[in-house]
Parts: sequence; structure tokens; C-alpha cells
Amino acid sequence: MIGVFFLKFFPLLILIDIYIFLVFIRKLTRNVLLRVLWFLPSFLFYEGVYKIIFRVQDYHILLSFIIISVIAAKLVFVLISFWDFPLGYFIKRKIRIFTILGLVACFIIFFVTIYGSVVGQTKFVVKEVEFASSRLPQSFDGYKVVQVSDLHIGTWSDRKGEIEKVIDIVNQQKADVIVLTGDLVNVETKELEGFEDILSRLKAPDGVFSVLGNHDYGDFREWPSEKAKQQNLIDLCAAQKEMGWEMLNNAHTYLVRQNDSIALIGTENFGYFGYPQFADINKAMQGISSDKFTLLLTHDPTFWRYYALHRGVDLTLAGHTHGNQFSIGNLSLASITYPEWSGLYVEGTQGIYVNVGIASVLLPFRFGAWPEITVMTLRKKDS
Repeated sequence: MIGVFFLKFFPLLILIDIYIFLVFIRKLTRNVLLRVLWFLPSFLFYEGVYKIIFRVQDYHILLSFIIISVIAAKLVFVLISFWDFPLGYFIKRKIRIFTILGLVACFIIFFVTIYGSVVGQTKFVVKEVEFASSRLPQSFDGYKVVQVSDLHIGTWSDRKGEIEKVIDIVNQQKADVIVLTGDLVNVETKELEGFEDILSRLKAPDGVFSVLGNHDYGDFREWPSEKAKQQNLIDLCAAQKEMGWEMLNNAHTYLVRQNDSIALIGTENFGYFGYPQFADINKAMQGISSDKFTLLLTHDPTFWRYYALHRGVDLTLAGHTHGNQFSIGNLSLASITYPEWSGLYVEGTQGIYVNVGIASVLLPFRFGAWPEITVMTLRKKDS
């Protein structure tokens, strides 16, 4: 798919280089050798991309720099600097304002790309949030839920130390309960090999609970048979059990404090865009009394509006969005697809918290939407 994308846009990239040469480079020097050298980096760049796309399988890291840094920087520069032409027709001036702005934009793109790829991927942040409800038993006031989401363990195959760091940070939060809201793996269960001991270090007095995400079902690779695919899912659930985690696959349990309890519910994945839809909230909530405070774990936040709100779930914890791995404040392209894409959202007395996850997918890059560990503290609200 990336190869087709590159081939379709290759003529545009060549035109960008020619445009920059004709408008800027040609005026900077008359030396033929220097003019020819302008095209050398682009030639080497395009040759390298071709080889990577069509001959090497693991090309994500380089493409993150190529696509975002080089192509985007050149394109943005052309789009901005071009406006000096119509402006110059009406206003005679020596300073090309839009050319300067284009250069500034290029430097910003380079900075964001380099920082997001080198630093941002592992800039683990702890976000502390409170959710208050009058339905919460008094004995649960101050109860601490630590949420981790979207570990995508296969992403860290050569960087186990980073996952150890995440586990250490989580345990340092002194949670009452730890929850994981899906996408433990990228493609298949064998990604967990070598990580079991690290992940099994997660400890909390009331346990570690998890649910499945869309990546956990094995839909992102071809299997020799449907039976092999199903076995992969069985193995994934078994591995989590061996690590000391309890899976809530359309099921619930109770967290107890003194003589009180709250219901912890988990659903399998729910989602659009071809993602698996195995969530069954009716089955998951069967037998829970209506006066019980409910805490729901699900992967895709769209489940909240379609089902959890209507079933009266007090608080939902979700992941999946990754915040598109790029955000500036409260702005992210993730909001186009997901109305609830990061942070706490409250409607009436019900709320959802969306964790933007730990790992990066496709491109090893994060900026703004830093890898997150959420500390959710429950508070008793006066009636």
C-alpha cells in the first residue's frame, strides 16, 4: 500500500524539486555543478525509498523521517512560498514574506519529526484524573485505578527496557487496581515471548484486569486456517492468565471495600471500519443491580455513545485512538473520527476516559499525544 502511494505521488515530488530549483536555487548560483548537486540528495532519497519499499520489509522507521520530514517540509514550503508571486504583483517589495514563513515552517516540521521520533515515542507521562459520582460508595472514595492501553508489544521487540520502564512507572502509582484496555499485541501472541516476566510484574491489591482490542484478534495477518487464528486468540488469553491478569471478556467481577462493592465490567472489542465487533454488554452486565456503581473497560471509545451511556454505566475506560500520535493541545485529527479521543468526557452523571496508549503504530512517532499511563481516582460526590 505504501509503495502504491509513493508511486502515485512520485511525479508531484519531482515537480516540487523542479519548482524549488527554478524559483530559488537557480538564482542563488550560476555554477552548473552546484545546480546539479541540488538534485543529488533527492535522487539518492528517491532511490533509497524505492529500495526500501520494494526490497525490505521493515521500513517504518525510515519512512517516518522520509514522509514527514522531507516530503512534508518541501510541500509546505512550496505551498507557502508560492503566495509571494500574487502578492509581489500588487505590492513591490524586496522581502519575500511567504518564503521566509515557508522556511520557518520547514524548520518546525523537521523539529517536530525528529523530536517525535527520537524522544516522543518513549516520553511516558502519568496523567492524574478524578471522577466524582454520588453513586460511588463512601468506602471507595479515593480508590485509585491505574489504566494502561495499547501496549502493542511487538513494537518493542528490540526495546524491552522501555516496557520495563512502563511497568515500573505503573507500579510506582500504588494502584488499588490495574486495568489494561486492549491491543496487547500488534499481530499475534508470539510477540509476548520474552515479555511475560516483565508484564507479570504488574501488581495491585485488587488485581490486574484486561480486555481485548481490535489487534488482539489476529486480523492483521494471514493465517493458514481459521482454526490457527482462533488458537492464537486462545493462546493470548491463556498467556494473560499465566501472567496473573484476569480477562473480562463480556464479563464482570466485583471490587470490594469493607461492606461495599462496585462492579468492574469488561467487553470484547467493538468498532467500525472493519474492526471486530464481539462486544456484548448485556452479557457483561447480567446480574448487576441497578444501584451498583459500574466501571466499564472497553477498547474502542465509540462503544460509550452507542451502548454504555444507554445502559447507565457510570464510568468507562477506553483506548484505541492513540490520539493519532500527534496533537497540539486539544487539537488532533483523531477528533474527526472519534468525538471522544483523549482525556475525560462527562455527560450528565456518566463519564468516559480515553487513554491515548503506550505504543506507536505504523510510524514510530509521537508528538503531543505522548504515551500515557492514567491514574484515575474515584471520588464520592455529595448527593
